[in-house]
Amino acid sequence: MKTPDSLHARIAEDRAELIALVQALIRFRTVNPPGAGYPEICDFLAGRLRDLGFQTTLHRVPEDEMVARRPDLAGFPRANVIGRWEVGAARTVHFNAHYDVVPASAGWKHGSFEPFVDGDWLYGRGSADMKGAIGSLFQALAAFRKLRRQPSVNVEVSLTADEESDSVFGASWMVEKGLVRADWAVVCEGGSGLGIGCGHNGVIWLEVTVEGRSAHGSTPGRGVNAVEKMSRLVTALEGHQKRLAKVRFTAPDGNPMTATLNVGGVTATGDGAKINTVPGSATFTIDRRILPNEDMDEAERDLRAFIEASAGDIPGLRTKVRLISRHPSSFLDPEAELPSHFARSVSTIRRRKPAFTVSSGFNDSHFFTQGAGLPTIGYGPGGQNYHAVDERISIRELLLTARIYAHFMEG
Repeated sequence: MKTPDSLHARIAEDRAELIALVQALIRFRTVNPPGAGYPEICDFLAGRLRDLGFQTTLHRVPEDEMVARRPDLAGFPRANVIGRWEVGAARTVHFNAHYDVVPASAGWKHGSFEPFVDGDWLYGRGSADMKGAIGSLFQALAAFRKLRRQPSVNVEVSLTADEESDSVFGASWMVEKGLVRADWAVVCEGGSGLGIGCGHNGVIWLEVTVEGRSAHGSTPGRGVNAVEKMSRLVTALEGHQKRLAKVRFTAPDGNPMTATLNVGGVTATGDGAKINTVPGSATFTIDRRILPNEDMDEAERDLRAFIEASAGDIPGLRTKVRLISRHPSSFLDPEAELPSHFARSVSTIRRRKPAFTVSSGFNDSHFFTQGAGLPTIGYGPGGQNYHAVDERISIRELLLTARIYAHFMEG
C-alpha cells in the first residue's frame, strides 16, 4: 500500500491509532476531585510526546507547596507535562489540554472508564472533556513526524491538571512558574465545529454564612433560625438578578449574552444539625458569571454591597461572606492575527465559513490571556453529554480537528 504523502491523508490513514489512543487515555481514571491517577497518565503522556520527538519535561508540584495551599489534597500528587518541538521558526504556538475528568455516576451503557465504539461515537468519561482533544492534537503531530515534515511554527504542548476544579496546580501553576514560552496559545476546548472560541465568561464564587442561634425544636422561639433568615436573604437576591439581566454583551457571532447569578448550588446547615434542632447557622453559595465587557473587581464589590444592604434590611440577620474562587473572563478580537489564521484552517478543512463564539462557561484560556499575556483561542473536537452519563465524542470530529490543527501548524 502506498504511504499517504499529505498530512490529511496520513491522519485519515491512522484512524485506528487515534481511536486506540483516546481509549487508552480514558482508561486512566483521572477523577477530580480528588485528583487520582495523575502520575500514571503524566508518565504516559510524557512518553508519547518523547516518541514524537518533543523535548519533554514532567513538572511535579512540590509536595510542601501542595500541602501549604491545599492540605486536603495531601496524598494526591499533581504534575503537568510540557513538551517543545523547536524547528527554528520565528513564532511559537502553545497547545494546552487538561487530562483530569469529573466523577462518573451510575447508569452508563458500558463502564464509564471502559471506552467503546458504536458507529461514529466513542463513549467514555473524558472522551469529550477533553481526552479526545489530546488524541486529535497527537494525531496531527504524529502525521508531521511520519512524513518527516516540520510545521511552520515551533510547537509547545502542555497537558495539565485540575481544570475541573480551579486549575490551581494545573494551567495556573504552570503559568505562575513561567513555564510557557510562546507567542500564541490554543486551548483545545471552548470552540468546536464552525465555532472558534475567542473568549469566555469569568466567574466569582462566594459562600455566604448566615448566623443564628440554636435551640430545641420544640421551643423554636428561644432560638434564631438561620435557615429562615437565609431564605429571606436568598429571596432578596432576586433583586440583584433582575439588575444583572440588564447587563449585556453581544458575542462576535451575534449571540446575546447576559450576566447571571445562580444562588444555592450548595447549601448546608452548620454543626449539630438535627431535625429537632433550630439551625444555628446555614450556608449557601453564589455563582456570578462575568461578561467579557464587565470589570471583575467592580462586579464583586457590587455583589458584596448588595448582600450587605439586603442583610441590613432583615432584622437579626448576621452574615459572613467568603470568596471561594474567581476567574476572569477572556476575550480576543476576532480580527486579530491568531483567530484570522485559525479561521482560515477551519474554513479550508470544513469548507464553510466559521464564526467566533464566546462561552458562557470558563476554561483555562484566561490563564494564558491574563497570566501569560498571550493571544488565545479555544478549539477542539467537542462532543456530547459533557459531565453526564454516556459522554461521547464523534470519531469524525476527532479526525477533522486533527486535520485543522495540522493545517494551522503547517501555515
